Amino acid sequence: MTTFRSGSTLWQLVGAARKLTEDARIRDRVDAVLHIMGGLGGTYGKGRPLVNALEDVAQEAILQSDFAFAQRFQRFAAYAKGELFLDILENYYDDEARQRSEQYMRRMAALGADRAVAVLDVLCRDKPGASAADARDLFRGVAQSVDYLGLGDGEGGIRLSTKEVRRLQEYGHMEMVLRNLPRPASAEAARMMSDVLADVDAGMLAQLLELRARQVGLAALRTAVEDPDSSESALHGCLKNQDWIFGGAFVAELARRQYTPDAILDIPLLRGDGSLHVVELKRANIKDLVIRRSGHLMLGAPAHRAVSQAQNYLRVMDENRPSILTKHGVDTRRASATVVIGHPRYVSGDVTSQEIVETLRTYNTHQARIEVITYEILLDSASRMLALSSARQDVDPEPDEESAA
Repeated sequence: MTTFRSGSTLWQLVGAARKLTEDARIRDRVDAVLHIMGGLGGTYGKGRPLVNALEDVAQEAILQSDFAFAQRFQRFAAYAKGELFLDILENYYDDEARQRSEQYMRRMAALGADRAVAVLDVLCRDKPGASAADARDLFRGVAQSVDYLGLGDGEGGIRLSTKEVRRLQEYGHMEMVLRNLPRPASAEAARMMSDVLADVDAGMLAQLLELRARQVGLAALRTAVEDPDSSESALHGCLKNQDWIFGGAFVAELARRQYTPDAILDIPLLRGDGSLHVVELKRANIKDLVIRRSGHLMLGAPAHRAVSQAQNYLRVMDENRPSILTKHGVDTRRASATVVIGHPRYVSGDVTSQEIVETLRTYNTHQARIEVITYEILLDSASRMLALSSARQDVDPEPDEESAA
């Protein structure tokens, strides 16, 4: 069940965001949000209409190629749907709130360091000849026992508030981030890394960070595909906001997933010409993806059902093209679709990966608007794109004329 959220903070953030764009169409969409939210007090429009209005702003921003503005309102919509905590939203777009949070975390880090010194003092008192290895063992034991510590819920115990639980969740996210950071092997290595980062080109750093984010996203998708119990929603979660995986023909993933009352799209993508492309996701664990009948290979029933579903989506989009174009700015006439389904590792029978590829190629050559691919094909294609991007990053730039002279 969806837990809708809204409030004065979101109302203020939306109002502040309006000043960041000069595009009349985007501003009209923002005004619609503010109209739903009303003024100070009340419920601030909490509910599905507010979520839809916020997603409409994000979609219009995508159509106008203002992707930073679109991401801002996608996050607003995620908060309004109950998918994002307000503290996280404030850390993105409220400077004062972010500074308060950073100050709080600095104090917690200082407190932790102070407690660590106290622990070492006790170690040195009880074991004067303690070595660095002894200290590491001690802290490793503390870390392993933390999961068993509790505050209790009986007499004299402390009950955690929702806000405090949320803080613990934030620390969990922070811990995962810190674990993935490169750790210098020595103080000298740390100094050298600091010197390098001081002179690094901001554009190059942004490209490297984007490349790293894509690598992490692709690894998460691969892990989900390799889990036989992964649901469609789990796979969808790995592919959300990862439109690059589907190739360079698409500008962005659209914010709105529903354009007609009876069709909710898995992943709606925007082509460079402003038209719609639908990605329909199915499970990776499909045993009868390809079957053998009378010596010939053909697609099994699950694939045909998925294609029929995509066909119905495209038919509905064709029939409602004028209203969708007027209301949402997306051209759905002759929209296209990709069905992602199955993986060779799960297909039963004596069918090889290459035979599955050839069967799909034969099937797709007879389709005009719908293509069927497996998760293996999707992963391999995305991996090749990442490899090319990494190779371009590794190539030294050509010296300019002045340096060459």
